[in-house]
Amino acid sequence: MEAIEPILGLATSIYHLVGEVQANRKRCERVAERVRELAGLVTALGGGASTADPANVEAGLEKLQLTLRLAEDLIRKYTDARFLKRLARAYQLGEDFADVNDRLNDAYQMLSLALQVEQSHSSRSAFEEARRRAEDQADHQDDARHFRQILEATQETANATKEEVKELRGTVETLIETISKPRMVNQDIRVIAADELTYETKPFMTSSTSEVYRGEYNKFTVAIKRFTNTNSTSPHDVQRVFHKEVETMRRFESPNILRMFGICVQDENGPSPTFLIVMEYCEKGSLRQVLDSPRALTWSRRAGMSLDAARGLYRLHQTEDKSKVHGCINSSKFLVAEGYRVKLGGLELAKTETSLRRRSDGQTSSLRYCSPQQLQNLNHVYNKKCEIYSFGIVLWEIATRKKPFEDCSTRHDIFNKVIKEKVLERLPDDCPPALRTLIDACRSLDDFHRPSAGVLVDKLRRVVDELEGE
Repeated sequence: MEAIEPILGLATSIYHLVGEVQANRKRCERVAERVRELAGLVTALGGGASTADPANVEAGLEKLQLTLRLAEDLIRKYTDARFLKRLARAYQLGEDFADVNDRLNDAYQMLSLALQVEQSHSSRSAFEEARRRAEDQADHQDDARHFRQILEATQETANATKEEVKELRGTVETLIETISKPRMVNQDIRVIAADELTYETKPFMTSSTSEVYRGEYNKFTVAIKRFTNTNSTSPHDVQRVFHKEVETMRRFESPNILRMFGICVQDENGPSPTFLIVMEYCEKGSLRQVLDSPRALTWSRRAGMSLDAARGLYRLHQTEDKSKVHGCINSSKFLVAEGYRVKLGGLELAKTETSLRRRSDGQTSSLRYCSPQQLQNLNHVYNKKCEIYSFGIVLWEIATRKKPFEDCSTRHDIFNKVIKEKVLERLPDDCPPALRTLIDACRSLDDFHRPSAGVLVDKLRRVVDELEGE
């Protein structure tokens, strides 16, 4: 297997780089620890321990090689403590390390399956999800405190102006305070009492089945969806469906998946109970609304929004123990929060919402996002490859700010465009080449050429780094 030697070479490079790290040491060391465990599995593969399909193993190793290159680039950033602004940004976001660690976990799952042997206890525990999340949060806190010490030392040098140090000190103090506060993901998903909620009197969004209000829950700003026309709905039936969903929902915790807090039933024993779903509030609305707005969006920002969206999809597709598809990917299913942070919505509490409607809404996915395989065969099983095509259309929307296939009004029109004419709607001439290549790969007519969500995250991370470095 040709990828084995380069992988082991990258692993060795990462070990050496960690020894030179000036900041983010804890998180860099944690990445190196996980890479070391993987290197042992890769070495076992090289010794002929696997009986799995060689083609699948080779493809998995190629993905691991890409991830290790990203890990190497990430750690190299922190071998020089003078890059204070870059370091401050790392604490503000933090997803770089999350991306790498999640992708290393994917590689561990693949290698364990390929070897078809029970791995050592230390290897298993290093990649156990609950432990990984706890370790990463603790490392983040330790590194933030160390960064504050770096800033204090920097005041004595000529590497930064007084204004820069003052600005960065304020950033770090804010981040230290933020880390110490209760986190949104620590809020349990549960049935919420009516007196725990406050909300505005006028909805900011309405539909044929619901009204959405801005409100507050546990000192978090939330969106509260109130369902209308539910007189015949039983509170007992709704809560039964909700409790079945909660365990599934907990598997999909991610900064890029819309956070759900729970349900609330007002006047439960009365003749007309009111049903509310409480969710994270995204102040800028849907991705489609942002793209339709007059707001200026640089290519760097658009690439960052694309990366956020891909992270949400990746979390859904690759969640440990159980992966799933969204089933209705389009630009209205992504929400945009402060700082243009994009989150995937429309999946949590889907069955609970369905139980609150009097009748089915019918087909929810737009034909404009249907993969060629679905357009050609109505019975084609919807899968991740279909979803990546739909996501490619969303990426095209982010790049162009246009709506897909606007000149098509029927299934027949779209079928002719996609299947017969093999049209890929044009991207702007100034679209960065690497981003153009990724969008076109997602929209490939042949699903074999569409990347996985994990590969998309890896490659979009590089696009973002390149654009931010310009």
